[in-house]
Amino acid sequence: MASTLSAPYFHSEAAAYEHVEARLWPDGPFCPFCGECERISAIKPNPEKRVRIGLKKCGSCKKQFTVKIGTVFEQSHVPLNMWLQAIALICASKKGFSSNQLARVLGVTIKTAWFMSHRIREAMADGSLEPFGGGGGDVEADETFFGRDHRYSARGGKSMRAVLSLLDRDTGRVRSMMLDNVTANAVTAAVSAHVARDTRLLTDSSNVYRRIGRELADHKSVNHTADEYVSKEDPTVHT
Repeated sequence: MASTLSAPYFHSEAAAYEHVEARLWPDGPFCPFCGECERISAIKPNPEKRVRIGLKKCGSCKKQFTVKIGTVFEQSHVPLNMWLQAIALICASKKGFSSNQLARVLGVTIKTAWFMSHRIREAMADGSLEPFGGGGGDVEADETFFGRDHRYSARGGKSMRAVLSLLDRDTGRVRSMMLDNVTANAVTAAVSAHVARDTRLLTDSSNVYRRIGRELADHKSVNHTADEYVSKEDPTVHT
């Protein structure tokens, strides 16, 4: 069984360009400046003359371009195959992939890894404002604290920020937001803004969810302090 990362486009920049072009230009290249799609010519790469791989020239407006124009790869000197490696690593990591880790794996500077990871995450961001759940669907909610002072991880500390995350089980979408503090008022306002009323809310047993739970179609919880992570009565209730 071959590893996913053994694909040619992860190791060859030329293959990476072919891979991306086949997906962004399935019907052939087109000029991002004037829209021309017929009179497009490929320019042979020449490192000595600084002619880039994947360079095209429009016969209409005479401008040169590559498939990177208009993508997260634009205006970056990082080889395209390394971009594809970074995307694969970030997407395959269940619990996130830090810039420091990306720098170590790819052999780039932390500054470069930070630049790449932020562009990739921005491209993955859900720009939709549609509410989660609805139609009796399930939405999981949980909060945590993010920061340096781990001694207060249970309640949060001055150097930590509260983060609330919502998961729509039907679509797999996740939406996270920072809270000034974890109170019933703050959580109710956040959930109300992002979750449809005809939704079943699934949480832990924290009191901050009780008020918003009464405003939705249903609210079920599990008691983590009693080592309950999946309800014995209803195995669909968990976070």
